[in-house]
Amino acid sequence: MARVSQTVDCTDPASRAEGISAAQDALSRGETVVLPTDTVYGIGADAFSPQAVAVLLAAKGRSRTMPPPVLIGRPEIMDALAIDVPEEARTLAQAFWPGPMTLILNAQPSLRWDLGETHGTVALRMPADELALDLLNATGPLAVSSANRTGMPAATTVTEAQQMLAESVSVYLDAGDRGSSAASTIIDATVTPPRVVRTGALPLAELQAVVASVAPEAEASDSHS
Repeated sequence: MARVSQTVDCTDPASRAEGISAAQDALSRGETVVLPTDTVYGIGADAFSPQAVAVLLAAKGRSRTMPPPVLIGRPEIMDALAIDVPEEARTLAQAFWPGPMTLILNAQPSLRWDLGETHGTVALRMPADELALDLLNATGPLAVSSANRTGMPAATTVTEAQQMLAESVSVYLDAGDRGSSAASTIIDATVTPPRVVRTGALPLAELQAVVASVAPEAEASDSHS
């Protein structure tokens, strides 16, 4: 029998711990959960379970050519997941994590994971959302992509996420309206100088105020997505 999705109101302190526990259980079974971030709602899976990541991509209607970013609960985890982290990336992480900035870095080659066709990289982010951080610190790194079907607007409420993802998600953590559909700004830190590859909630001027060499998003890119 198909599992019925569970929705937990995490704005209520009494049910918040129940929600985190239910999400932990689902993730440990290789299932997906919807969680709030500081930008939009995300659909998350155990980053170290290839099967769980495949479930996440299928729920979104996305192929392996568009691997999900990985959310982390603490900045130090960056060094467990990435190698050759440039000083510019460390400076940006120190300034903007937790926050709406994703860093593309060279992945640790020893890691046993399969996020899709990453070309040896990993996109890392530490969201500025208390519930998300509590979950991440309970579960470890999660593969998280925006909670929507590919090609549709990112969900800013759990209801919007449910309308698109339905029973493909086991647990929905409702933390209220996110208010904005702006996604994180993505920076490729595997190139010198670091380059913005997706403009989002964090403007270029703020990035350049911290690391002056950050290059703007290219008008047209022929690189892989």
